[in-house]
Amino acid sequence: MATPSTDAPVSPLRQRMQHDMLMRGLGSHTQQDYIRHIRCFAAFPGRSPDTATPEDIRHFQLDQHENGVGPATINGTVSALRFLFLVTLQCRDLSRALVITRYHRKLPDVLSVEEAGRLLEAAPGLKYKAALGVVYGAGLRVSEVAHLKIDDVDSARMLLRVEQGKGRKDRNAMLSPQLLELLRLW
Repeated sequence: MATPSTDAPVSPLRQRMQHDMLMRGLGSHTQQDYIRHIRCFAAFPGRSPDTATPEDIRHFQLDQHENGVGPATINGTVSALRFLFLVTLQCRDLSRALVITRYHRKLPDVLSVEEAGRLLEAAPGLKYKAALGVVYGAGLRVSEVAHLKIDDVDSARMLLRVEQGKGRKDRNAMLSPQLLELLRLW
């Protein structure tokens, strides 16, 4: 897939949508995803999305299903198009033509105590062992572990403070005594 040139001029519609997303505080990754989804939709009929019809939307979504696009991608596209039609274009009728895909979420596989132990032992060094321990033991995301600071470890209350995690939300995670010891060693 070729990446478009960054020197290409930004259309007024795209600029307006970017301003709308910025004003509503959407995260940068969400903004990039929305723009990507709108670009794919615009390429389907070969014209600007502000000229789309409900039949264009229907054919586009049908094409997505026929080509095996996953439910998460389809629903991400629906969110992007809803934002475009409702917020930027203020065209409620077009947003009604969008159909989300239902899918069953399955529970993640949970490692046994022995498997988790083997995973930690396989880490090449103390730094990696501590990072993997925090990811698995406290349930943090990789990006949250990367942004942890010493001040985020509250050994008195046995908590890890996660600032600006997913969705730019703060939260606390439980800290086990073994994990605290591992973090102190590192």
